[in-house]
Amino acid sequence: MKYNHGGMTGIRLDMEEEEGNLESLLKWAAVFGISDSKSLVVSYFHGAGGRGLGAARDLEKGELVLKVPKSALITRETLLLKDDHLSLAVNAHTSLSPIQTLCVCLLYEMGKGKTSRWYPYLINLPRSYDIIATFGEFEKQALQVEDAIWAADKAISKAEFEWKETNTLMEQLKLKPQLRTFRAWLWASATVSSRTLHIPWDGAGCLCPVGDLFNYSAPVEDSDSDNVELRTHELALQDMTTVKEETSCILDNEQLDSDSGRLTDGRFENNVGAYCFYAKKSYRKGEQVLLSYGTYTNLELLEHYGFLLNENPNDKAYVPLEPEIYSSCSWPKESLYIHQSGKPSFALLSALRLWATPANRRRSVGHLAYSGLRLSIENEIFVMRWISNKCNSIMKNLPTTFEEDSLLLSVIDKIQNVNAPLEFANISSVSTDEICTYRAEVLKKGATDSETVVSRKTMQRSRERWRLAVQWRLSYKKILVDCISFCDEMIDVLRSQPSHTQS
Repeated sequence: MKYNHGGMTGIRLDMEEEEGNLESLLKWAAVFGISDSKSLVVSYFHGAGGRGLGAARDLEKGELVLKVPKSALITRETLLLKDDHLSLAVNAHTSLSPIQTLCVCLLYEMGKGKTSRWYPYLINLPRSYDIIATFGEFEKQALQVEDAIWAADKAISKAEFEWKETNTLMEQLKLKPQLRTFRAWLWASATVSSRTLHIPWDGAGCLCPVGDLFNYSAPVEDSDSDNVELRTHELALQDMTTVKEETSCILDNEQLDSDSGRLTDGRFENNVGAYCFYAKKSYRKGEQVLLSYGTYTNLELLEHYGFLLNENPNDKAYVPLEPEIYSSCSWPKESLYIHQSGKPSFALLSALRLWATPANRRRSVGHLAYSGLRLSIENEIFVMRWISNKCNSIMKNLPTTFEEDSLLLSVIDKIQNVNAPLEFANISSVSTDEICTYRAEVLKKGATDSETVVSRKTMQRSRERWRLAVQWRLSYKKILVDCISFCDEMIDVLRSQPSHTQS
């Protein structure tokens, strides 16, 4: 494996130091038997995940591109077997989860410094992460949407609870004070959350040197499930006699959703004793080779990995529903959402069609609703209008509009110095207040860290988390905006149809 020096910028470290660390990692990897068959090159992909792995030559779909032997993987097993002191201490704390144990082991290994056999890998890990558990109060509130703020609160509380549970073990191991702080714990838990890969013998997973350099690509199902919703709506506009034979498989197809499994392009293979990675598609020389970690919404990506995608086919938006809607159907709550495309999910349409039907008629038409069929033109118009009104109501109750967030996002990228005067045209008063709050938060953070002048790293870290929060809420609002357009268009189409009730 080679390292392409062109375009690399030193974000976490000075450029020369970062390049030196990476060269050391690749030499170390070769000694450990990590092999790419001259398939990959480490490069920097601006605007596409940063540092990642590119194709060193043309690659075919399904081709083995990287093999990492078991001896190079960092697991609880490998760390405990090589250190009796660590093993005895950890085995005395059986109440800790596998992930908590791996986090402690990682901090313990970091404390060894250059004496650790994984030192060349450890010094290449990010110095900080942007997972949602690292968000401060400002970034958390910047998410705006109640469900997202709740998810952030839950992640932060969980991290604090798990850290406190491990304090006794870390003290027994005599970890350095800086490795026992909550800040260090956030780093360790974020490393484990965002970089571990599945292994069949340990629920905590493994850290895979070089293998974790792949950047993410959202998986696309091969079952044409993306077209299921469109086909459902086409069927709903046709005559009942035309569609009866075509609807039996729609319900099953809808289940091929984000809960169908965590898809990957790599796996541990016992027959070769190594973690093997395969090209998910054909690549031309120089193209970035991507890995599908699994099927995630943008909020889940932010929670577990600290990034999100502008175009995520697996993203979805949940809207508050009346209790009677839940009670009038048997669909699980997590299936009632709006797709990234703006189209209501199969289950949401089914539930709303049934809910909009008088209670004394629901039993007689339930089988039609659960099959994805339109119950009547009037019913369908009511459902589409209800969804459109619900999305409009949510948008109006949020502090900023879709257009304001779009403009704010472009402004955030221009903020290079919190002490410099801020003069931005066309920014709303609400967005201006948000910018001022950001400045105050960064200055306060600098004072807390005893910095006479706010460091570039502190400002960049705070700005990036704020940017992620704004980017997430913008993607959420875009789904609602697209849903409004979709429903309004459907209403126009339905109004042009002859008004009659299917039975």
